[in-house]
Amino acid sequence: MSNRTNVNMVTIGLLAALFIGALDVTVVATAMPEITKELQGLSLISWVFSIYTLTTCVTTPIFGKLADLFGRKIVFVIGTVVFVLGSVLCGLAHSMTALIWFRALQGIGAGALNTVCFTIVGDIFPGEKRAKMMGVFGSVWSVAGLLGPLVGGYFVDYVTWRWIFFINVPIGIIALVLVIGFLHESFERKKKKIDYLGALTFTIALTSLLYALLSGGEQHPWNSGTIIGLFVAAAVFILLFLWVEKKAAEPMMPLSIFKIKVMNVVNVTGFLAFSVTTGITIYAPIWIQSVLGHTATGSGYTVMPMSIAWPIASVIVGRIMYRVGIKASVVFGGVVVVAAGAWLAALNVDSPFAYWIGIMIVFGFGMGFLSTPSNVIVQSVVGWEMRGVANAANALMRSLGQTVGVAVFGTIFNHYVTSDTPTVTELTSGMHGVFLLLLAITAANLLSVLFLPSHGKIMAQQKAH
Repeated sequence: MSNRTNVNMVTIGLLAALFIGALDVTVVATAMPEITKELQGLSLISWVFSIYTLTTCVTTPIFGKLADLFGRKIVFVIGTVVFVLGSVLCGLAHSMTALIWFRALQGIGAGALNTVCFTIVGDIFPGEKRAKMMGVFGSVWSVAGLLGPLVGGYFVDYVTWRWIFFINVPIGIIALVLVIGFLHESFERKKKKIDYLGALTFTIALTSLLYALLSGGEQHPWNSGTIIGLFVAAAVFILLFLWVEKKAAEPMMPLSIFKIKVMNVVNVTGFLAFSVTTGITIYAPIWIQSVLGHTATGSGYTVMPMSIAWPIASVIVGRIMYRVGIKASVVFGGVVVVAAGAWLAALNVDSPFAYWIGIMIVFGFGMGFLSTPSNVIVQSVVGWEMRGVANAANALMRSLGQTVGVAVFGTIFNHYVTSDTPTVTELTSGMHGVFLLLLAITAANLLSVLFLPSHGKIMAQQKAH
């Protein structure tokens, strides 16, 4: 069988695995009203999403390092099996508490899939072909965002909500068969030293930080002893983690990766840009329902233009970035995202619904130009032995941006909205506060991408690896 056939089969398998991980985010949100109706436990609804985010963030860098130590295939298999197993258990859950625990297991599997899929793409595709494929793989999230509400709605209305989880089983099996059968990798097999202490200190640090961010202002006041204690614990264990990594023979997160300027810039822009994505996704439906008076279903589909524009831009930039320049492509994306942020901040109560369509299209297009070249840069500036860690670090920063964004935007919004039955004025004031911060973040993001090296320097680093 030809090498091209192997690559094509592996690509299909990776797309399938990445798709079920991405679909799971949106499809669960659509089914949650029916899930809480059957399982009760409405007060625990936020943890169905939060626990998945937490375990994904914690395990992403760990699986990234394991992929560098033991190869991509074995880590992909472990991640897919854990994700599918978690999906089956979620579908069988008979209480909200059980569902939350099984979602945690799903999140662990997703931590491997998010990292390893992009790492394998970086391994099997060279140069410009890699850029094109990154555009295709990056669009999976947008396609999942479009299909999630439709798939979730269909299963809830005509079958049962449990099939939003069971559907992952056949797709996961297809992904496993294709990757196991057609991915042939070779690397030096020698005794590896696993950085257990680094993984432990990192897990405690990040779990403390994320739990504080996810529960602060809701389960516990921000100035409570619990939240302050969690932040202190996070700081202490981050310092311990850094100390351990300096001493470890095979560090989980080699500190040398933070000496690569271009990686630092890409990680900062990932953190900032994806925090903006979260803010828009959360607060756009609130404005459209509360200010414009549209239905929940109608507001839910407001993000669809973004989900269409993003993959289109990803595919376009994947084809032209080596001609117009990688840095130029990213800076253009940053400018477009700032334009969307400025348009968003200029909204008022009389702004028509069509403005929202325009904002979503502009923002999605800008994010496509930002995210795809960034993925290519991460793959290009390190060698095979650090590519998994580099991908994991970037994925972690994007996830942290989303998590921190939720916490900060929620704090600002709640400063203006202090009752369960707020007036339209209070709602718009709260959202305007969020939108102004979003604009400031888009400006900071544009400033950060200006620090990227020139196209020539990025290409030189790529050729070196």
